[in-house]
Amino acid sequence: MARLSLRGASAPLVVAGLAAAGPGPGARAQSLPDLVTPDVLRVCADPGNMPFSARRGDGFENRIAAILADELKVKVRSYWLTQGPGFVRNTLGTGLCDVIVGSAFGSELVQHTNPYYRSAYTLVSRRGELAGVTQLDDPRLKGRSIGVIAGTPPVNRMGEVGLVGTMRPYAPYQFDPGRKHQTVSAEIVADVAAGTIDAAILWGPAAGWLARESAVPLDVVPLLREPDRPPLAYRIAMGVRHGENEWKRTLNTALRKRRAEIAQVLRDYAVPLLDEEENRLLPAEAAPAGDAAGEAGPTRPADPRP
Repeated sequence: MARLSLRGASAPLVVAGLAAAGPGPGARAQSLPDLVTPDVLRVCADPGNMPFSARRGDGFENRIAAILADELKVKVRSYWLTQGPGFVRNTLGTGLCDVIVGSAFGSELVQHTNPYYRSAYTLVSRRGELAGVTQLDDPRLKGRSIGVIAGTPPVNRMGEVGLVGTMRPYAPYQFDPGRKHQTVSAEIVADVAAGTIDAAILWGPAAGWLARESAVPLDVVPLLREPDRPPLAYRIAMGVRHGENEWKRTLNTALRKRRAEIAQVLRDYAVPLLDEEENRLLPAEAAPAGDAAGEAGPTRPADPRP
């Protein structure tokens, strides 16, 4: 979001019930790092960050956490903290929870599982008004008022292609209790729908769902032709504490086993899913990018979400 700056989520686990993962529950619990709670999936999550997570449990990261808990034969227990500076330190770092469900692969703040999907930033506009625009250096974007979250990766790219003059930066919401919308992404999409701005560049997993919920028809076009510096496509994994390698392997096993269900959840929320290596959208029936069974590939340097 997008931290997206990507903006991520959370989710921990229990080993009991993973018969195929190795030793029995007692031995498995003993092999886990001390901070991991083996009888409940302790998830660190933002209570108001739809479509990712919400206290009422209807975000896609909430649903993915429930799938993992089912695989691990445990209950989910969520620990809520608004995304922003100190989120990792005050959740995983204090032992409050055991997993962040959505974290951009490559961040050094956490150890990552294998990625379970890949997505990209998108161009959001009113239906048909920017038809055919698929990249930021398109001359039809010149002079347009384009919303973007300050500090996110697209800002640099907009500067490179001469869009800063009419760019409208939106400050993140973390410390604004009087905000009208639940998230800054929701505010930006509402401004696009109202015609306050011409378009927006937003993290795809947020943009897809928000556009679908809008009463005004909107187009959401993944930016798949941009150079890789800064990257506008990111691989999303789960974040755990450094050194908790057994826990990471347990989560990788669960992600592999429930890969198809997780893919369907992502599609239910209109997340644009990309091929693992190529910048192309996956067909509707394909599983998301990433192989939860194998080791992850090249790292990405930042988190795309706010």
